[in-house]
Amino acid sequence: MDSTSKERARLAIFCLYFCTGICFSSWASRIPDIKTSLGLGDAAWGTILLMIPIGQICGMTISGLIISKIGSKKIFPFALIGYVLALLLVGVSASEYALILSLIIFGFFGNFCNISINTQAVTIENMYHKPIMASFHGGWSFAGLTGAAIGLLMSTLHMRPVLHFGIIGLIVLITLIINKPYLQADPKKEKDPADIAAKKKNKPETFLFLLGTVAFCGMAAEGAMSDWSGLYLIDVVGTQKNIAPIGLAAYMVTMATGRFLIDKATQKWGRKRVLQTGGTLIAVGLFTAVALPHFVTTIIAFMIIGLGTAGIVPTIYSVAGQKTKIPTSIALTIVSSVSFLGFLMGPPLIGYISSVTNLRYSYALIGLFGICIVVLASMIKVLKRD
Repeated sequence: MDSTSKERARLAIFCLYFCTGICFSSWASRIPDIKTSLGLGDAAWGTILLMIPIGQICGMTISGLIISKIGSKKIFPFALIGYVLALLLVGVSASEYALILSLIIFGFFGNFCNISINTQAVTIENMYHKPIMASFHGGWSFAGLTGAAIGLLMSTLHMRPVLHFGIIGLIVLITLIINKPYLQADPKKEKDPADIAAKKKNKPETFLFLLGTVAFCGMAAEGAMSDWSGLYLIDVVGTQKNIAPIGLAAYMVTMATGRFLIDKATQKWGRKRVLQTGGTLIAVGLFTAVALPHFVTTIIAFMIIGLGTAGIVPTIYSVAGQKTKIPTSIALTIVSSVSFLGFLMGPPLIGYISSVTNLRYSYALIGLFGICIVVLASMIKVLKRD
């Protein structure tokens, strides 16, 4: 493939990452409106929010195997169309039970999108022979900011969620049609007798679970920021409710910006050092927020955390896809299954600890996860060879 074709394929994958990100952020941006329209209380809504993780877990049980058999090139378009249709189902859900079913479907197709698009990204990265994974994830983060801004506009204009989601769905489908021809066939892994024997014993490589644990710690920090940063500013710092979203915005901006810088840092310093630096920044940011709970210092701390989390998941996915000898989609499924628990368990854990003590102690605990990233990154052998 010549340089022009590689650049076009890279742009296509970036655009498709953006598509998956804007589908999710569009749903997230209308959560207050959907919750209010259905008249649900906080307890009921907490249960509703578990439906997407349930759908994702259902998808995890089969996505890696199916994608490894059929190929991410064929699976991703169907997964993205399913994701769009599920988003529309969310928009038309007129009851609690309809919304529950819609969100489970939304999570299911979201997992297939995640595994298949990351498999594509690993393939493109291998063509370049240099780190570019983080820039793809930067497209997802940029979509998060874009989707939040569009959602705010739609909500201000009092546009119904289904119309909002329909517009987003149309944009996503047009983008898919334009970029689908540039999806790549998954490369076949070379097999040797040792690999075949390991496969027969059904024993995936141990380092994948260690990589998943590192990503678990990173995603726990992401969950802490996504679900609790606003409440931290209100309950601990004493910030007014109308300006509390600044905390999440500050975090998202530095995380998105960081993802467009991480690839060069990886090329210069290596993946091990990037992970260790990310873990250090997560710990420093969270401990700063705990030690100095003032508005300015907390916002700065949140920005530091954003830079720290920026490179964790992209780097882990890149290593999992390149260093393993099993199919990329299966390796990514193993890593994402372990890491996803961090995003799922982190926010409730914060809530439980906060209810017994206070939110500062909860954030201090997540800060320890940053230290765990530093320690684990020094133990994983494939990172030592990087």
